[in-house]
This record gives sequence, structure tokens and C-alpha cells, in this order.
Amino acid sequence: MSKFFPRRLPWLLGLSALDILADRLTKEWVELHIPLGGAIPVIHRVLRITHWTNEGAAFSLFAQSASPQLVRWTLVSFSLVAALAVLIALVRLGDKFTMTTIALALIFAGALGNVHDRILYGSVVDFIEVHIFSYHWPDFNVADSSIVTGACLLLLDSLVPRKETASDPELPSEA
Repeated sequence: MSKFFPRRLPWLLGLSALDILADRLTKEWVELHIPLGGAIPVIHRVLRITHWTNEGAAFSLFAQSASPQLVRWTLVSFSLVAALAVLIALVRLGDKFTMTTIALALIFAGALGNVHDRILYGSVVDFIEVHIFSYHWPDFNVADSSIVTGACLLLLDSLVPRKETASDPELPSEA
């Protein structure tokens, strides 16, 4: 990269750091201000800020396991391996801002935000509760939102057609 186009990796990691900070601050606020099992209505019958802990995976999968410590450390191990893989991809692609690099920064932050809680507390604080008509979405947090947003950005990016360049070795050259 030339001096006119510096690497964007520090900015992408900064985005991850801000995301992790937002996750930690919101979880701590909920723990301090809402009793476990309590809720604050935000939009009547649509959105509440709650206080639940999740010892399982997404949507509380495996939360009722007969081996909670096995579930905890399996989730920690999986999350750390996934975060490392995402970080490696982010370092390799971190020359510029793209939908992919922003998505990776969000997924990295979300993975670290939740693994932090699993290691230190054995569970994750979930606090955003959404109801759409009669449907109730399982409670989630900022880290979960980052992972889902990043995954959606990766999906969108995969659907965007790529412009082919003349320097692409896969393309036949014009003679």
C-alpha cells in the first residue's frame, strides 16, 4: 500500500473496539439497573429492555444441558477459533473499507464480546426483547446484533455482481 492509500486495518479494529465497548457498557447498565427477569418497556407491545442470562448458544440452545460446563467451554473454544479465523481474514483484507471488511470487524467484535462474558461469568447477558405482532424474538444483546449484522453484510456482498478487470488472470486476454 502506498502512502496515499494507507491500510485501513487500524480503523477496522477501532470499529471492533467501539463495538465491544458498546456491548460491555450496555450489559453493565442492564445488570446495574434492571433486576434479573425484570423489564423496562420502550415501545408498548414491541420493544422492551430486559435482563436475562443465557448459558447456552444462540436462542438459548443447549442452555438446559446436563453438562453446562462442557457447553460453556465448547462455546468458548468455538468462539475463540472463529474470532481468530475472522481476525486473520480481516488482517489479510484490511487494506481498504469494503462491505466484507466492515462485516468481519463486526463479527469479530460480537464474538469477542460474548466470549468475554462466557469466560468470566459463565453466561451472556441478553436484554433486547422484540415482539412483532404475535411473534416473540428471543432476547439478544449488542454482540449478537453485531454478528447478525456482519453476517447480513457478508450475504449482501456475496450477491453484488463484481466488475471484471483486465488484469484478472482468470480472464482470457484479447489478442
